[in-house]
Amino acid sequence: MIITTTDPISGEDLGNLETKPFVVEGKGHLAVKIYFESEETRRRYLDIEVEHPGQDFRYNLSNPDPNVADYN
Repeated sequence: MIITTTDPISGEDLGNLETKPFVVEGKGHLAVKIYFESEETRRRYLDIEVEHPGQDFRYNLSNPDPNVADYN
């Protein structure tokens, strides 16, 4: 597991991690444990919408510009 001790919202380096809220993203040895300065910054992080382009195929991301070569 990868552990980060810098709050991604506030940018603060954190100590005394036993009392800090956290989120675990992913699974296994590549999972990331992200610590937060406060429950507020944790909630703000969780409220960020995430796109999953490898899982969401509702949109065609091809470039329709005729001046761009199509390498398919």
